[in-house]
Parts: sequence; structure tokens; C-alpha cells
Amino acid sequence: MFFLDLIFSLVSMIILIICVLVGVAFLTLLERKVLGYIQIRKGPNKVGFMGIPQPFSDAIKLFTKEQTFPLVSNYLMYYYSPIMSLFLSLMMWMIMPFLIGLMMFNLGMLFFLCITSLGVYTVMIAGWSSNSSYSLLGGLRAVAQTISYEVSLALIFMSFMVLIGSFSLIDFYSYQKYMWLFFLSMPLAFVWFVSSLAETNRTPFDFAEGESELVSGFNVEYSSGGFALIFLSEYSSILFMSMLFCVLFLGSDLMSFTFYLKLVFLSFVFIWARGTLPRYRYDKLMYLAWKSFLPISLNYLFLYLGLKIFYFSLLM
Repeated sequence: MFFLDLIFSLVSMIILIICVLVGVAFLTLLERKVLGYIQIRKGPNKVGFMGIPQPFSDAIKLFTKEQTFPLVSNYLMYYYSPIMSLFLSLMMWMIMPFLIGLMMFNLGMLFFLCITSLGVYTVMIAGWSSNSSYSLLGGLRAVAQTISYEVSLALIFMSFMVLIGSFSLIDFYSYQKYMWLFFLSMPLAFVWFVSSLAETNRTPFDFAEGESELVSGFNVEYSSGGFALIFLSEYSSILFMSMLFCVLFLGSDLMSFTFYLKLVFLSFVFIWARGTLPRYRYDKLMYLAWKSFLPISLNYLFLYLGLKIFYFSLLM
């Protein structure tokens, strides 16, 4: 029986990963189409019907190109960091709160924080091992940015941990049956969304890829398969962050179709931000993290702690 359960979990996880990768493929198509229409042009429309198979032709092109690497690079680290990056971003999907269980476990919040912290190392190693000044600078910027915004993400998680009294994401489903947490903590929802943009290195926080001064950031020396893997991990993280926002703030009933509509809308907002907003200044990015978001998330944590203590004192 245990063996059958194990096989069932394994097959379910493989199906989930395949679905995520297909979702990532079509997210890139959505991004190119949306950015095209924002800039008053069509976007990809040549390959197949209305350009729908475009992401698959891109994938075939990237993975069949010759793999190049700088002669003076630290080859093993250079080679494995994109693979590790994709592996970690797919590992995060393990905490998706399915009602059937799957691999969802009681310490899902802690697992998410651990995996996002490990994601910093892949970017840092990718930037350093290429042995290029541009990629090293891009890697350093990305690490500083990710670490700064992880603090506010962790504090927001702690606020909900205090409020719900659990590390498990499945509890968000039962707590949001009658009212979304978005209405209870709207400022936290906005802080979380902007921190998600910074965490996934997206516009207006794409300092790791400052074109004018860093060519392409930490991935400047990557081509073909390595570049495609970095690209996949970034878009997988975007989808995951959209899913997590829905779970935390917009009611987490994974059995309803509206959940997936909300997820697609949030992914669209990520792209919309890219098409609309200019890049931030670096000092303002750090100012925002440490002087705006940190006090807000800390104050909310204390507020929820106070509410919880008040509630328990009433019960006594």
C-alpha cells in the first residue's frame, strides 16, 4: 500500500511539473503578446496559428544551439547553477495546498522561505563563475536586492503565522471561507506583491539586468540551454508567486476555476508592470525595502500579535 502511495505521489509530482513548464511556456507567449499590444504592435504571430506554438519553437532553438562557455570560467559551477536554479524554483511548487495532500506538508511556509533563500546562491554563483565583471556586478545587485526584500516577505509570513497559528498553507483555505485576507490586510497584500516583483527580478526592479550598464546582468555569459534554464526558473517563480498571492490573500480554494483566473490575472499584472513602469533607481530600491516595507510589515506583525494576545486574554 505504501509503495502504491509513493508511486501515486511521484506520478502526481511529475504531472504538476509538466503542467508548470507548459504554463511557463504560455506565460512567455502572453508576455510577448501583451508587451506587443502595449507598444502598439502584434507580438509573435508567424509560427503556426496566431503564433501560439512560438514558445515551443523558441525552446527547440535554444536547446539545440551549441553550448558555449568562457575559457576562464569556473566550469562546473557555471554549468550547474542554471540547472540548480530551475530545480529550486520547481521544488517550491511542492507546497501547493492541494486538498488531496500530494507533497503539501505542515511546515510549508518554512520550506518556502528556505528555498527562496537558497535561490540567492544560484544567482550569485552564476554571476561569479562566469568570470566576467558585468555578470559579477549583476549577480551582486541581484543578491543584495533579493536578501533585502526577503526580510519583508518573511515578516509578512510571520504575521499570518501568528494570525492563523500554523505553518501550513492548507489552513488559509479554511480561514478564508467567508472573507479574503486581502480585505483584512490590504497594505500587506500590496507590500507582498511589490516584494514579489523584487524577489523575481522583474521590472521595475530588474537591476540584475540593467541593459545600459550591465549588458544582460548575471546571465550575460550564458547562451543556448543555460540561458533557457535561467529563463524558465524566473518564469516558474513568477507563476509560483502569483499562486502564493492567491493562496494568502484571495481565498485558496484550488478546486474552483476562479482561483486559476485570479492566478492568470496576477501573472498578467507582472507583465503589465513591465510594459508600464520605468526602472527604479538603486538607492530608492534599498530605501523602499528598509525604510518603507520593513516598518509596515513589522507593525503589522505587532498588531497581529496584540490581537492574538487580546483574544487569548478574553478566552481566559
